[in-house]
Amino acid sequence: MASATINLPRPASASASTSPSPSPSPSQRSTTPRRPLSTALPVRKIPGDTGIPLISPIRDRLDYFYFKGRDNYFKSQIQKLQSTVFRTNMPPGPFISTDPRVIALLDAHSFPTLFDLDKVDKSDVFTGTYTPHLSLTGGHRVLSYLDPTDPKHTPSKTSFSTSSCPPATTSSPNSTPHSDAYSTNSNPTLPPKAKWACFNFIARSLFNTDPSETDLGTDGPSLIQKWVLFQLSPVLSLGLPWFIEDPLIHTFRLPPFLVKKDYERLYNFFNKASSKVLDEAEKMGLDRDEACHNILFATCFNTFGGFKVFFPTLFKWLGRSGSNLHSKLAAEIRGAVKSNGGSVTMAAMEQMPLMKSAVYEAFRVEPPVPLQYGRAKRDLVVESHDASFEVNRGEMLFGFQPFATRDSRIFERAEEYVAERFVGEEGESLLKYVLWSNGRETDNPTVDNKQCAGKDLVVLASRLLVVELFLRYDSFDIEVGKSPIGLAITITSLKRASSVKFANTTYGYMKWTVGPRDEYNCTTQAVGIGVDELVMCELESYSGQVKL
Repeated sequence: MASATINLPRPASASASTSPSPSPSPSQRSTTPRRPLSTALPVRKIPGDTGIPLISPIRDRLDYFYFKGRDNYFKSQIQKLQSTVFRTNMPPGPFISTDPRVIALLDAHSFPTLFDLDKVDKSDVFTGTYTPHLSLTGGHRVLSYLDPTDPKHTPSKTSFSTSSCPPATTSSPNSTPHSDAYSTNSNPTLPPKAKWACFNFIARSLFNTDPSETDLGTDGPSLIQKWVLFQLSPVLSLGLPWFIEDPLIHTFRLPPFLVKKDYERLYNFFNKASSKVLDEAEKMGLDRDEACHNILFATCFNTFGGFKVFFPTLFKWLGRSGSNLHSKLAAEIRGAVKSNGGSVTMAAMEQMPLMKSAVYEAFRVEPPVPLQYGRAKRDLVVESHDASFEVNRGEMLFGFQPFATRDSRIFERAEEYVAERFVGEEGESLLKYVLWSNGRETDNPTVDNKQCAGKDLVVLASRLLVVELFLRYDSFDIEVGKSPIGLAITITSLKRASSVKFANTTYGYMKWTVGPRDEYNCTTQAVGIGVDELVMCELESYSGQVKL
């Protein structure tokens, strides 16, 4: 059930009684007089109090993870301070983060300040107020931790953008998740299969390489999951009792040497698989070893991690919407495919406005990367809907994206999943408030910004997943559970499409042939890179409950 939307009263005056704000360190403090800052909104001192050093950050961390929970941690402060911009502490705090103090931006008007690179520095803020040990990325500061002004930013981002264009490939069915190596267990569980299918899809689409035919085998997803845990553990909850979990992963870093061999296996795979991309990176002046670590991070952490988080989220919101939406999506998708000669093409998908809107709405209501950070490059003014706030150079700005993308000042029924929200001209005008990619949906990633280089690939794969789902099934039901990263989705029932027959399904660089489909039979033979391999092929053997 959706939580209640917070509607803030407009402040009666520009002043607010707050505790003294912490000052930036001498190295960060502006050395020039503050310039006059003009704004049409009343200037208000930033409310909030970061409290007593050491003690207050630990107390706030416990509230954030255990006693209040993440959303209520922010909501309670919004209600108390009557402002969506305020000072607070963010985990992990002591003894991992040296300075947990941030200025929170929790509405659609103030949040985009984090995208303005004239105002904020994005160096070493990817994970927030701490940075993982460099040994977890081969001793290099990878692209996600670089500001666009860094000379290595452009060649690093360009090299991954080049790899995001998948080549045409051919492969036998044995290279898909239907292979013997992938199905030797007579009673397999879906989670490892779904993760493997996702990683296999990414590796084949970006690098034209089947991981199962290399020394990496089918171990990629499990190695990635462990490696990511060692980077993000300070800001994750594993569901353990707080008195065990907090000192275990939030107070001290997990030792990187425990995943050294796992990381070396991943590195060796990408060093071979992405050789052509690495050749291009060298031509751009980037060290080959450093480029490989960047490709590994972008593929495993950003792309695979993003799919792993967002695909279950997409299933969650579609599943909760019920059979009425499912029937509309099925009719639209099947009609568009039929009118395009039975092929899933880019043109066909452009004729599916409800499908596109349903995907965008999932990105809006539950963005896969909820936390964003940036450090003020200079003295500046941040505006919320109701007031403006003066920020000092060097102060850390933080945004909790779900509050920005569920802002009731922008969206009607903001807390609800409304699949048709972005249909039509008026709906499309709201896409600028969809911010999941570290930028507006209406903007494009360039070497001069920090927007996700794989933005278009993620949107395309998500759309194709929905298309494949409703070409095969009329409806489905789900149950939602918790997971340290993302969600645990259990598909409790599936209703197969009664009669859908298409052949030679083709779009872009991705091709596969689809055999006859009826209530009892649905076979897929992949002759290229099939999005159906991500999840749908595993649902064909559905029996009882299937976990995603």
